[in-house]
Formats: sequence, C-alpha cells, structure tokens
Amino acid sequence: MSKRKNILLEEIEIIDVANKGKSVAKHNGVTIFTKGGVPGDICDINIFKKRKSYWEGNIIETHTYSKKRTKPRCEHFEICGGCTWQNIEYKHQLEYKETQILNNLKRIGKISSFKHNKILPSKQAYFYRNKMEFGFSNKKWITQQEINLNVKINNRNALGLHVSGFYDKVIDLKNCYLQAEPANTIRLQINEFAKKNKLSYYDIKNHQGLLRNLLIRITSIEEIMVLIQFGENNKKNIELIMTYIKESFPEITSLLYIINTKLNDSIFDQKVICYSGRSYIMEKIDELYFKINAKTFFQTNSKQAEILYQKIKGLASFKQNDIVYDLYTGTGTIAQYISKYVKKVIGIDCVEDSINSAIENAEHNKIENCSFYCGNMKNVLTEEFIKKSGNPNILITDPPREGMHKKVVKEIMNIMPQKIIYVSCNSSTQARDIEILSQKYKVVEVQPVDMFPQTYHVENIVVLESK
Repeated sequence: MSKRKNILLEEIEIIDVANKGKSVAKHNGVTIFTKGGVPGDICDINIFKKRKSYWEGNIIETHTYSKKRTKPRCEHFEICGGCTWQNIEYKHQLEYKETQILNNLKRIGKISSFKHNKILPSKQAYFYRNKMEFGFSNKKWITQQEINLNVKINNRNALGLHVSGFYDKVIDLKNCYLQAEPANTIRLQINEFAKKNKLSYYDIKNHQGLLRNLLIRITSIEEIMVLIQFGENNKKNIELIMTYIKESFPEITSLLYIINTKLNDSIFDQKVICYSGRSYIMEKIDELYFKINAKTFFQTNSKQAEILYQKIKGLASFKQNDIVYDLYTGTGTIAQYISKYVKKVIGIDCVEDSINSAIENAEHNKIENCSFYCGNMKNVLTEEFIKKSGNPNILITDPPREGMHKKVVKEIMNIMPQKIIYVSCNSSTQARDIEILSQKYKVVEVQPVDMFPQTYHVENIVVLESK
C-alpha cells in the first residue's frame, strides 16, 4: 500500500463502532476502520492502509451527519486521547457498549445462552472521575488554528493529556470535563506558575526536565490528593513549586511528590514523599470508609462503584456461611462491602500498598471476617493456600485489563467454587478467560455497568455457576 497512491472512497456510510472506539464502514464487502465517525454519518474516507481482512482510513469530509451525534463539550475533542465518544449521544454510547460486550462473549467466549440485563448508565455523564493523571511536556501540540495564525511559538511547554496516537505530544489543556473542580483550577495554576518561573518541562525523548507528571485525586467526601512527579532532583525548584501549591490550595488533604529519574513513569517502585498533610485520602462507599494512597487502585467513578458493588451483592446471593475469595482485591472495597453477608472473605492482591490499606480499612471499619494477602496471584493461589484458608463457595475476580493469568484460571477450576463473579473493564480478555472456564462452568447472567461515559470503556459483571 505504501508504494501506491491513497484511495479516496466517496459517500461511505459509517455503520458501526469497534474496539477502542474505532468507527466501521464497508466497501465492496471490505471492512474499513477509521476514527471520529458516528454510525449514520455519510462521509468521504481516504484509505491509507490495506490489509487482507480490513482497510484503514481517515474521514476527510462528512456529507451527512448522523442523528446519533451530539455536540462535544470539550474544545480539545478529537485531538485529546482522554475521550473518544463525546460526539455520540450518551444513550447511544450505552447501546454500543452493550453490543460490544455481547459480541465478545459470543465470539471470543463462545457463549450463546445466558440472561442479559440492560446496561446501567452512570449517574453523571461528565465530571465523574475521581482520579486524573496529566503529563508535563516540552513538546506542546500545535493546533491548526495556531498554525494558521503563522505566529512563532517560543514556549512549547504544556501540561495536559497526550494527543491521541502521539506518546511525546501533550495538549496544553484548558478545561477537562472528566474531573470536577478544583481539578481544573489546580492544574491551570500549577501550569501558569511553572511557566512564569521558567521551570523545565519533561523531554520524554531525552529523558530530562524537572516537571514530569501531575496526579489529582478527589473523593466523594471532598478530600484531595495532589502528587507531582519530578524528573530531576533539583531541591530548590522542587521546594519552590511545592510551597506554591501548598499555599495556593490549603484545601489539599494530601500533597505528595516523587523524584523519578528512570525511563518510565511507573510509580510503584518509587518512594512517595509527603510534603504536606496526610500521605493518603479517604473515600466513602455506603457506610464504609477506604484509605487511598498514591499507589493504590480504586474505581475511578466513586458514585457508580457503589452501584457496581450493590449489583455484585445481588447477583452473588450470598449466604451467612459462605467463604468468599476476592481476587485482585485492591484496597479491599468489594471484600469489605460484602463482608457482613458472609462467613469470611479472603482478599488477594499483588500491590503491597493496596493490601496494607485494605488491612487498615478493615480495622477502621471494624470488620473482623476479612483477611488480606499480598503476592502474585498465580503464586499465592495454590493448593496449600486453599487448604489453609478454606475452600470458597463463591469466588469474585476483578483483574486488570489484561485479564487473568492462565495458571490462575486453571487453579480456579481446581478449586471449583460453586459460583464465580467475574468483574472486568475489558470484555475481550474477560471473554477469553470465560472460554477456558466454560470447561467446568456455565454463564448464567451478565450485567454491564457503565463507569466511563464519553469513552468506549465499560465495566461488566458475569455470573458463572459450576456445571
């Protein structure tokens, strides 16, 4: 294809959406993947890549706009990698998410018969995230408007989200509609102060620069965590900006920083330094409180998380003598939420900070029937561990996007709990694991829960029972 001219296809209809939010069209039986289209759009597509089973292209003109469209709220939409579906009316986003889950279960999981419940929408379509991470970069994305003005841009520093498809380009973000105030104000004022004081922004290619990342967490009880990741150990300038943040935003509960001089941004192997306030913040779900520190995972949509946990409880139909395993327990939120309905809960996770928080959370919530263990799941979940902890009647698993390790899936089938509640934010890997589990289990019920409006991501609960 690279040796041939690009092909222009005129007045092609967008007919569907696919994985990762791509839009789908058809031409003479060939599937075409593109970006930014909404089913019902009639557009011209420039084909730039051909494969045996599909083509890829860019929409260069839209002649007829779909009735499923809506006007995006964000001025950075289509450039920013944060939201992909702001141009699709929310009720239709839900339809496509639901269809995606069912297709994956049928196509990848090879499951044909099960009870399917309608997807539960998020109560908030915007400002629902409790956690956002932003990048500092000396490679600001230059917009088409700035190019048209033909004005020389001397300052290329930016603080925001990465441009879709570019690891080294960052949008100098104005307003973000995913996280509520004071998140925007904090980010904008830090950016303004850093530029004014000529602090160096990170150069990801050369791996140098002071300011590297900004993390903001805001809980439903209005506790705020701000963490700055520095790429250099410049004590004078670190003190300068941390003092500014502390004095400008006294409402911050936990003000932290990390000095990270390695090549990647991961903070799990880094020392977190508490500059001001506590080293953690608290979140409330129902009547329970949960301690969250910089390294711990917590559902990013707090209000919808409570709905998710209620559904897990309802679908599991717990009994007071049940022993429950909660795999990938994180800070133990699900384990503690269900604890009063069962005999005991065993939570396992590989992140030490999360397990420590889970233990502290259980003590704080006066829960005595939860035990938590730290380690790699495939190494912890052994026959010896089962003998020591007790065989579970019900197993809950909520793994990361990549799903469960094959050894973990195999061990679950050796344990043979009567019921498995599989929670996942990636229905593809969920369906892959379920296809293996189907040797001994049948899918009886599916409940999608939308945690991520304006994106193609969706949470899904699948109930499996032993055959």
